[in-house]
Amino acid sequence: MMQYFHRQVQLWGEDTQKSLQDKKIVIIGAGGLGSSLAFALGASGIGEIHMVDFDEVSLHNIHRQIAFKSGDEGKNKALINAQLIQARCPFVKAIAHECDFKAWSKKNIKVDLIIDATDNLPTRGDINAYAKEKNLPWIYGSVEAFHGQVCFIEKASFTDAFKIIQKTPAGIAAPIVMHIASLQANLALRFLARLSVKKDTLYYLFFNDEGELITQKFALPKP
Repeated sequence: MMQYFHRQVQLWGEDTQKSLQDKKIVIIGAGGLGSSLAFALGASGIGEIHMVDFDEVSLHNIHRQIAFKSGDEGKNKALINAQLIQARCPFVKAIAHECDFKAWSKKNIKVDLIIDATDNLPTRGDINAYAKEKNLPWIYGSVEAFHGQVCFIEKASFTDAFKIIQKTPAGIAAPIVMHIASLQANLALRFLARLSVKKDTLYYLFFNDEGELITQKFALPKP
């Protein structure tokens, strides 16, 4: 196992790598962000990864959802991602849940961390409520056009910082999806490996009219 994770072991040693085997996470959404998270975290040595999504692959998903290829249309997204994780790493158990977040939350599965890979505010509000009830941290991520947001939420309340509305997503470029998912994955791994993580701080990233990447950060309100 340590040969498989050789480059990570160089970062934090064998004891930390072994400790990841005892960790469990859930990724809510197996589309754009979820696919990239499955790639980034699925071969990291986390013991158990739950993929949650009720939706099926459509042709217009494939350009930005890297787990899928032509011919996957009509297949469940969570199932494909779980199969991908298992195929790439024999040391991670991946479990697909072909349902929405509310249905998954009723299963009372114990995890160490929730990662948001959804595309709507109401579900994020539900994740926030569940996380507060279970005293769990969660990582928020969103993407649209050429910009995105990331936050490791521990004490702050998502619903106090964001107005929960129904919103039709705008167009989106594939690379920004991977970029935001990468930032989420880095926060997740640092937390699970017991490295320092800046919490309850929202990072907003966007490309300006000149194509320059701008990063801003804001402290989220705490109860």
